[in-house]
Amino acid sequence: MTTPSLRPHQLQILDSWTRTKRPFEPLTPGHVGIYVCGPTVYSDTHLGHAKSYISFDVVVRYFRWLGYRVRYVQNITDVGHLTDNADEGEDKLLKRARLDRVHPMELAETYTRLYFRDMDALGVTRPDISPRATQHVPEQLAIIRQLIQKGHAYEVGGSVYFSVKSWSEYGKLSGRDIEESEEGTRVSVRSDKRDPRDFALWKAAEGGHILRWDTEWGPGFPGWHIECSAMSQKYLGDTFDIHGGGLDNQFPHHECEIAQSHAAGVPFARFWMHNNLITVDGQKMSKSLGNFTSVAKALEKHAPETVRFWVLSTHYRSPANYADDALTAAKGGLDRLLNCYREVHRKAGSEAPGALPDFAVRAERAFVASMDDDFNTPLALGALFDLVRETNAALAGGQLAPPAAAAVTQLMASLGGDVLGVLGPPGVAETSGSVGPLVELLIDLRKELKSRKAFDLSDRVRDGLLAQGIELKDGKEGTVWTKKN
Repeated sequence: MTTPSLRPHQLQILDSWTRTKRPFEPLTPGHVGIYVCGPTVYSDTHLGHAKSYISFDVVVRYFRWLGYRVRYVQNITDVGHLTDNADEGEDKLLKRARLDRVHPMELAETYTRLYFRDMDALGVTRPDISPRATQHVPEQLAIIRQLIQKGHAYEVGGSVYFSVKSWSEYGKLSGRDIEESEEGTRVSVRSDKRDPRDFALWKAAEGGHILRWDTEWGPGFPGWHIECSAMSQKYLGDTFDIHGGGLDNQFPHHECEIAQSHAAGVPFARFWMHNNLITVDGQKMSKSLGNFTSVAKALEKHAPETVRFWVLSTHYRSPANYADDALTAAKGGLDRLLNCYREVHRKAGSEAPGALPDFAVRAERAFVASMDDDFNTPLALGALFDLVRETNAALAGGQLAPPAAAAVTQLMASLGGDVLGVLGPPGVAETSGSVGPLVELLIDLRKELKSRKAFDLSDRVRDGLLAQGIELKDGKEGTVWTKKN
């Protein structure tokens, strides 16, 4: 297979495992394998999920923009995720299904569809593979049997547990001193565990547990952690480039993934990436705290590009505090970007792109340098706004010929659209839906009214648009419009 040509770059990633920023070189030249923990599909997707999946969407987009072939795998958890995120409580899906009086798989189907609907609305590129935990039980059982055979796991009462004592590096990812942890501080102590720190690979199914599989240990269902080890290895191989997920998954989920995979003899992920969380008044946004805003609810008030812009205004490793004024500020910034994008596109007309102006070359280099520094999207947006400032000055001074304007338009579409996903096709992208074509239609109507000397009516069109935040400016080259912030 031919290795693709790559754009010049020097990408460094902050690896959560080593806690150092390391140069990224893929395992296979020209190819990148990425696994990101997907949603547990028992309720609505909220903005905390959006931060994670938008962040990793940009990671995938940037790799592809650089010229890599990417295989992006993101699972769907439809069994085994218990209510305490460890080994106790009910399966989240079964609990919700019982409350809604539906079959668990019916619930999973409903919320899987809603999850993809929300991600599609936010411009999140769909994964290449979206495996479901319930469809990969044989692969999970194969790893569990290996761990038992190697002495890293044991069965008791129909459940199988990983022996944390058998793996000395347990706790390295999260930085926890496991030896000093007191019994019962991590999970509720279970009498059938040899050590309270041990975690479930397989759980015995109690009576009435609908999702269950027959094994040599009796009927049961998989533990949450073993699912991701099995699915990532199946589709990306025993060693792959990047494993990502939310910071709240670092312990216990990712810590357990590493332990069970390495103990089974699998080298596993070469880089670990963790996005920070969305907060509300300093508290993590979560369903359990009841302070979450669903993506669907947020999109009733804010355009999807605005939500993306707001997420990317904060580095993926930094928390983002959700507030209406923050989204309003994001909309203002995005409008400035869009207004420039539209004007330079109009200036370009139908001209083919020429050479990029020097200021645009500098902006592109700054953008790439920012993204190469552990995907620093706030700095990348800063480079885009430098491009906007210089472009506006060149337009105002009549210093941008149509071929150069076409090249700048193409660059803005590439950086702001292909990589960051906040710009659509030139002349169409809008923060408030597809109003562009409607505005252009009203401008044509106003022009026709003026030609008929119906000035009162043409002024009503202009004033009506202004009342909606659309300002018209008449010039030698015709009428252009901008959104007022």
